[in-house]
Amino acid sequence: MNPSPTTLPPTLKLLPFDHWREERPQKKNLKFESLSFKVANFTVIPKHPNGGIADMDRKADDQPKNGRSANCRPRDFGHSGDPNCDGRNSFYTVGSYLSPSLLTALIIASWFMSNIGVLLLNKYLLSFYGYRYPIFLTMLHMISCASYSYVAINFLELVPRQHILSRKQFLKIFALSLIFCFSVVCGNTSLRYIPVSFNQAIGATTPFFTAIFAFLITCKKESAEVYFALLPVVLGIVLASNSEPLFNLFGFLVCIGSTAGRALKSVVQGILLTSDAEKLHSMNLLLYMAPMAAMILLPLTLYIEGNVARVTLEKAGSDYFIVFLLLGNATVAYLVNLTNFLVTKHTSALTLQVLGNAKAALAAFVSVMIFRNPVTVMGMTGFGVTVMGVVLYSEAKKRSKAQLAAQ
Repeated sequence: MNPSPTTLPPTLKLLPFDHWREERPQKKNLKFESLSFKVANFTVIPKHPNGGIADMDRKADDQPKNGRSANCRPRDFGHSGDPNCDGRNSFYTVGSYLSPSLLTALIIASWFMSNIGVLLLNKYLLSFYGYRYPIFLTMLHMISCASYSYVAINFLELVPRQHILSRKQFLKIFALSLIFCFSVVCGNTSLRYIPVSFNQAIGATTPFFTAIFAFLITCKKESAEVYFALLPVVLGIVLASNSEPLFNLFGFLVCIGSTAGRALKSVVQGILLTSDAEKLHSMNLLLYMAPMAAMILLPLTLYIEGNVARVTLEKAGSDYFIVFLLLGNATVAYLVNLTNFLVTKHTSALTLQVLGNAKAALAAFVSVMIFRNPVTVMGMTGFGVTVMGVVLYSEAKKRSKAQLAAQ
């Protein structure tokens, strides 16, 4: 009596070996995305109608994992991918050994050190070391940002690579680069003439200029509570300016220009790059803006600071410390942008704003301790009033957005 034939699972279809050899698709069409063999129940992965391997678990894999799209893979970063992808790779593998709280604390500490460090280095170079070339220094910052951004995106794969899609988008980014250059050059120039503490007090008025430009350009009106919160911001700066022992009118004006330029950039960026097709991640935007800014600044530094190359080489020949100062300064300038991204990623944009207020106060304190610039009680009071006004403004904006969302 012959034994009964073995009952095969309905998904298993036995075919001759020659059939598999002839019909097997080419390797280039295979997509081994969730290929798995279950020996216990002989699961067979069917063929895709187009000749590839169909993914039986596609539906499950399409669900986002850890807030990322399932299509976000490190090898796909050669094109403009999902902006929600974070490109986890060896860079984040290091952070995976730390607890989330400790990792966030280290990132915030790095953010504080890089932001305060670049201010102090700029002040030291431009005022105390005697390197009076703010435009050339800004150009070095832009070259550094372009180089490090390229490495971070294309090799470390911190974020997906996005490409400029049209000439119109290129012109928009170029316009942002012009505003960016103006803001950074003015900020660095102001450090030649005014203390870091006064520079940070003026910089805290950014929300005031943002509200003005938003109204003038987009006719966007805020609530009365938001505008009322801006009054202490202006009052604090008036008090600090009147009592600043090292007040310099030119330094004050260019610092105001830097603050206004920073606010204008945020407003214009929101207008120019709002569509899904043109919206760029902050690190991709820096990747394209930085080299454009460097090209804009090159003719300016050659015309205004014509002897900068000769002076730099002469200083480097007699004092190698200038080389480390310039390279370190340019590197820290990029770390400011990198840590801005990381703080926002691991916390929120609101947390970054709160940290910005704390950074201004801490930078002012550290600069007074290091450079020993004189301060007055009235100046400290004005700075405190400005910071408190910024805090009130942030809270008023948050309540205003919550009310609009509830309507």
